[in-house]
Amino acid sequence: MNAKPARKSNSGKRRSFVLAVGAIAAMLALAYAAGWWDYISLDAFARNRIALKRLVEDNPILAPVVFMAVHAVAVSFPVATIFKVMAGFLFGWAAGGVYAAVAATAGAMVLFQTTRMISSGYIRDLAAAKAGSLTREFEAGAFSYVLAMRLAPFVPFFAVSVVPALFDVRMRTFLIATAVGILPGALCFAWLGQGLDEAFEAASSEGRTLVVSDLVTSEITAALFALTLVAVLAAIVRRVWGPQGS
Repeated sequence: MNAKPARKSNSGKRRSFVLAVGAIAAMLALAYAAGWWDYISLDAFARNRIALKRLVEDNPILAPVVFMAVHAVAVSFPVATIFKVMAGFLFGWAAGGVYAAVAATAGAMVLFQTTRMISSGYIRDLAAAKAGSLTREFEAGAFSYVLAMRLAPFVPFFAVSVVPALFDVRMRTFLIATAVGILPGALCFAWLGQGLDEAFEAASSEGRTLVVSDLVTSEITAALFALTLVAVLAAIVRRVWGPQGS
């Protein structure tokens, strides 16, 4: 008797999900076609870094707010690392790292909540069915798993914000794990950004533009991997000792 309403509800949710994904894809394509990438790059930053420094000095309160707002939006794009580096250059490694972490956490929350709203019902049931027993394990150790993925430098930021929303992960759990997991990497990249002038000069002396890979040292990569292993170990211990619901 309630089969038709249920089918209509699922169909509506599927359409909403497809429309949302299509809208996001269209906005990304439009932004790329408009040349936004040319303005959010280390090369563009190199050309304008002196002016940006002056803006920050002249606007000590407004500058961090604007930076965090822009960075929170940019976490959905493959330029988040550049913003973390810029944060260190503009505000110093400590303040810059905190600003970048707060902004990235806010952006992650928006992605998480948006995904949860447009995928409730059909999509989440489908994801749970496909994942099978992994669903229960992930949900039981949600904090440890989200933390490990946030610390891992090779896991896409967007995916870590969207995937937990498809399962029964509490917003509070996601928020705390995200904030804790983002901070170490944000501080590392901000520390690199603090010495950005020297890196720009070195690249210029070689007759080339600076790229993010020039800043990622083996020590930073090793530190992030070590943190990831610690988080994974925590997830394993939680699993062995009988995880409680998150």
